[in-house]
Amino acid sequence: MSERGSGWIIFAMILMIGAGIMRVFDAIWMFRYDGPLPGDLQAALFGTSLTTYAWIYLVVGIVLIAAGIGLASGSEVARWIGIFAGTIAAVSAMWWIPFYPVWALLYVVLGFLVVYALAVYGGNDAYTA
Repeated sequence: MSERGSGWIIFAMILMIGAGIMRVFDAIWMFRYDGPLPGDLQAALFGTSLTTYAWIYLVVGIVLIAAGIGLASGSEVARWIGIFAGTIAAVSAMWWIPFYPVWALLYVVLGFLVVYALAVYGGNDAYTA
């Protein structure tokens, strides 16, 4: 990995793996939650079932973790999966803005920073010595 942009790539790898782990934990929580649902969930994008959101978050988490690990090897495929996964992570966080605005907006910003890092510094030139 070259000097130019290597910090951004490492930032993207760590952030994607960390966000993926958080999404997996979110999914586990949603699968196990038995309490009352928030009243505003009636207007949510995919309905009122937390199980639906749990499956979506589980898949997004697994993709984020896999892409983050793949970036460590300098894979161009992992870079494109990371750009796609970062975009999906940011967009999927927007669903929760009415319920948890600060955390959802933080997820959105971090997702776009990952996309920026991989789009600007993650090309083949970034991995040459």
